[in-house]
Amino acid sequence: MLNSGDIVVVIVNWNAGRQLLDCVESVLSHGHDLVSTIVVVDNGSSDGSEALVEGMPKIKLVRAGSNLGFGKACNLGAAGVESKFLLFLNPDAKIFANTLECALGFMTCPENDYVGICGVKLLDEHEHVARSCARFPTPGGLLASSLGLDRVFPSVGHFMHEWDHLNTRIVDHVIGAFFLVRASVFTRLGGFDERFFVYLEDLDFSKRANAEGWSSIYLAEAQAFHAGGGTSRQVKARRLFYSLRSRILYAYKHFGFAGGGTVLFATMCIEPISRTVLGLARGSIGAVTETRSAYAMLLRWLPQWWFRGKTR
Repeated sequence: MLNSGDIVVVIVNWNAGRQLLDCVESVLSHGHDLVSTIVVVDNGSSDGSEALVEGMPKIKLVRAGSNLGFGKACNLGAAGVESKFLLFLNPDAKIFANTLECALGFMTCPENDYVGICGVKLLDEHEHVARSCARFPTPGGLLASSLGLDRVFPSVGHFMHEWDHLNTRIVDHVIGAFFLVRASVFTRLGGFDERFFVYLEDLDFSKRANAEGWSSIYLAEAQAFHAGGGTSRQVKARRLFYSLRSRILYAYKHFGFAGGGTVLFATMCIEPISRTVLGLARGSIGAVTETRSAYAMLLRWLPQWWFRGKTR
């Protein structure tokens, strides 16, 4: 049964520009009375985008003052809220007229009480379906990705690119761009692991939820818009650095020392070569430069993590 105020929406903003306003307006237009509050956590934006939504109905603007990272900002936005569900929504996403009714209708059916996390079909600006779900990674799968084998054989990687995403099914993980979670599950698991600055904090959460007996569902009947890449397009080398760093942290957290070491070796010794070769093959000097810059940052971070435990 759908009730008024069942959902609190949390949006983390960092220089999203007009996209943030479009996202918020879509929730105000199509959230109806299901949404009690839209919490916008601004991670120290310099483009004034947070001011575009300040004072709008249902908006609670939290200025973090600096870039806390995605997971930590989400936890800040979710702190102290009272609702049955939390929807973590990227600022480059928008919901449609029946998105929330459909997703919430599914989650509130008694036979779906085992589902802790719900994602929906995401469409891009060309109305193409994004292949957004993932399997839980394995050391072998991440090694295959480092070698670039997942580009040729998608099923060996953890992204489910080989599946057309046209039907509803249980999956290991749904992308964090539209991440509908039972608030009780979020609280029980202590929210997102703040060691992950950005990337894989949502995957880590899905992994921990699964270990507690909760399933994730990809709901094809509900749709939303997602531009993809979002504000991270602005900082491609740093985006790659964050992704590689989160992968190493995830591997050591979930695979143990041996599995983590395998992923670390592949990430540091194999992947820079495969990325450089691929970039040269495509004639993309920019990709080669971004790889070099990202690995320079990673090399500076590794000793701080290994000897001092610095994860961010």
